[in-house]
Amino acid sequence: MTTTRSLRAALVAGAAASALLLSGCVAGENAPAAEPASTAEAGEAVSLEGQTLAIDFATYNPLSLIIKDQGWLEDTGLEVTWVQSAGSNKANEALRAGAVEVGSTAGSAALLARSNGSPIKVIDIYSQPEWAALVAPAGSSISSVEDLKGKQVAATKGTDPYFFLLQSLAAEGLSPEDITVQNLQHADGWAALQNGSVDAWAGLDPIMAGAEEAGATLFYRNVDFNSYGFLNAREDFIESKPEVAQAVVDAYEHARAWAQEHPEETAQILADVAGLDLAVATKVITERSNLDVDHVPGDAQVKVLKKIGPIFVELGDVATQQQVDDALDTIIEDSFATKADASRFEG
Repeated sequence: MTTTRSLRAALVAGAAASALLLSGCVAGENAPAAEPASTAEAGEAVSLEGQTLAIDFATYNPLSLIIKDQGWLEDTGLEVTWVQSAGSNKANEALRAGAVEVGSTAGSAALLARSNGSPIKVIDIYSQPEWAALVAPAGSSISSVEDLKGKQVAATKGTDPYFFLLQSLAAEGLSPEDITVQNLQHADGWAALQNGSVDAWAGLDPIMAGAEEAGATLFYRNVDFNSYGFLNAREDFIESKPEVAQAVVDAYEHARAWAQEHPEETAQILADVAGLDLAVATKVITERSNLDVDHVPGDAQVKVLKKIGPIFVELGDVATQQQVDDALDTIIEDSFATKADASRFEG
């Protein structure tokens, strides 16, 4: 799903634009590759008019829905193309192909992608959710991870629910060989659970919250097996458009504050986009989406990913541990989050 919004030139201050023209330079010119340039040193506004941005939105990333709904990035003068991501794996595909410059994934999926050569870095943390759990249909005899032995389980490979499943198996003394994984996109996994094609599903919110309302059981939960929500950017985008990258992160931080001040409106936006009942969307926002988290990527995220990385190698998803280690050493780009200014979108 793609939507392009037109420029809103009238919203760009004429005085700031004139100052930029008189200075004879373009915003961000001569700045270091990954150095944000959302504001000039003397406090002058940086015009983004005429620049472009391709960015994703996803129902598992509520802040992206708010930013799209409110039109804040378009208000800066940017031409924005919005592309919907159905899961972290799809966001990674779009980032690798250059279909989007900024995309939202689980941290585990971002690490897997970078370990395999995708040119992405995390520039902001949008949440610390409990968005994955193991799900059984109503009336099922499955009540524990041990009950999965010999069973069919739906999961979307390359996403947090998939890695949640693998960690859950290991924690309870099972291996991936003890089950049969059906690699299905999240919504298809829920459909398969409903029609009996699988015995269990590694679920993802908000679809999982809807399944719970429909009678499905979340029979295994462990918030520590959920990785953070990563906002990722292509390296070429960071280098060529640092001022746009800064605007994106600033918008995310404004959306974080907005969501905390307007939980009902946030739930309604999610319900509208995801086609959920408002009660289900409210559960996702209020119970399982921790948006009040330090948004600067760093040690907390790396600590979680270090536990997940060896699984990639063990399963053959990444050839060597060295690739994982190199990705862990280079995946963080914290300069934009460190300098985030949510106030630029106030008023």
